[in-house]
Amino acid sequence: MSIYDRLMSQRGSICDQFESHVLASIIAISLKEAEKDKAPLSEKLGHSGAMVTEIIADYFPHATEIFQPYSDEKAPKCAEDENYLRDLLCRNTSQDSRFEYILAGMIARRSMAPHHLWQDLGLRNRRELGWLMERYFEPLAQKNTKDMKWKKFLFRLICRDDHYGLCPSPICEECDDMEHCFGDEKGESLLAHSL
Repeated sequence: MSIYDRLMSQRGSICDQFESHVLASIIAISLKEAEKDKAPLSEKLGHSGAMVTEIIADYFPHATEIFQPYSDEKAPKCAEDENYLRDLLCRNTSQDSRFEYILAGMIARRSMAPHHLWQDLGLRNRRELGWLMERYFEPLAQKNTKDMKWKKFLFRLICRDDHYGLCPSPICEECDDMEHCFGDEKGESLLAHSL
């Protein structure tokens, strides 16, 4: 049985089905990569081992023993762009909830991976990422009116807000990178092979 399936086999009463799916997907893809790379889970997930243990106890109490070996991992060091992204997400939550702040840290860390953001989060497709953003980061979802790829969109906001210097052009229509920011995000879920 995959980690995702084990997490989803029972749920704590603290979250609904979609929240459980989102967390289980992110945790499962992070654990899969940590094991493959022989790296700490905290480095892939963006939270310390103590925080991961707390998250599992709150949201998936039946799986605490699986994550106990990671409980002593230190919080990962964050690059400047990851910190900017985490801050952007935390400033734009829908409900100002603990769950959204946990999610912001995970999304910021997983955004440093090389694939489409929905894949790096272990989600099934891009639409699930849209639902996640609409539900937990509604102010940002409302700004993405042209359906820009989420990773590009988030970093573009950082460019504008903090003069971060990542974007080649201040206006999308004048940019040579249009095909990289908009358009199809085909691909297979990165968790598909482990489910």
